[in-house]
Amino acid sequence: MKHVHIDGVSPISSGKVRDLYDLGDQLLIVVTDRVSAFDVVFDQLIPDKGAVLNSISAFWFRKLAHIIPNHMVSTDPTDYPLPFSEHSDQLARRSMLVNKLEMVPAECIVRGYLEGSALKSYRADGTINGMKMPAGLRQGDKLPEPIFTPSTKAESGHDENISVAELANQIGTETAQALEEASLTLFTEASDYAESRGIILADTKFEFGYRDGVLHLGDEAFTPDSSRFWDAATWEPGHAQASFDKQYLREWLETLDWDKTYPAPELPADVIANTAARYREAYERLTGEKWA
Repeated sequence: MKHVHIDGVSPISSGKVRDLYDLGDQLLIVVTDRVSAFDVVFDQLIPDKGAVLNSISAFWFRKLAHIIPNHMVSTDPTDYPLPFSEHSDQLARRSMLVNKLEMVPAECIVRGYLEGSALKSYRADGTINGMKMPAGLRQGDKLPEPIFTPSTKAESGHDENISVAELANQIGTETAQALEEASLTLFTEASDYAESRGIILADTKFEFGYRDGVLHLGDEAFTPDSSRFWDAATWEPGHAQASFDKQYLREWLETLDWDKTYPAPELPADVIANTAARYREAYERLTGEKWA
């Protein structure tokens, strides 16, 4: 599904993947099957992708609610206000009614393994977000302990990695400490659980906000779009790991002579099918339920 179509109602924003509808003190989040890579949204869709991502977030919101409250109210369209409750056929599994939060302008990233921008930084000067790391680490190595590596929340362009001290200067020491503590606690519990399911949680990002003065987890939670999940059985440091996300699609794109600007190249059927299969496998491995 590329968009939902509800007469007389338009989203207040339409991102690369998600559409948001304003319901007063609540929002309706609809997760589509759109896919982006290198900041370009493709015309083709990845079947079930939105429903899988939404279902994984809902799973984690329920599982981790004892650590910190979150913004989820319901994923059952019959609970939604009119006219949305009349469109279960479009909204089932791929939508979430949430409470509005006063969002903190920061991306809260926790890393347990060396990959991505952390790997680039480490190779450059041996640090990650200004923190000195042990010498001799390889791509995909487990870090001595999970680290909190925040970044700015950019309105446009790319987010910028910052130190915890810089985060504190921007949002206040007390708030920064609360974000760090919540992020590390959530990561540790989710990582331990994922490991029991044969999956390595390499890193993830969170967004938090306040409701009635209480810190809440918002946005999405431990999805393949916000996290790196690796198969523990095939983990082998020293090179890139296979991920349960759109990495398969990115790697295929890297074989093309494409300048990474719109329009995106046409995706072959096997690339679409294999990408969709990785998302479904992530759901099944994490939840222990068959994707129907």
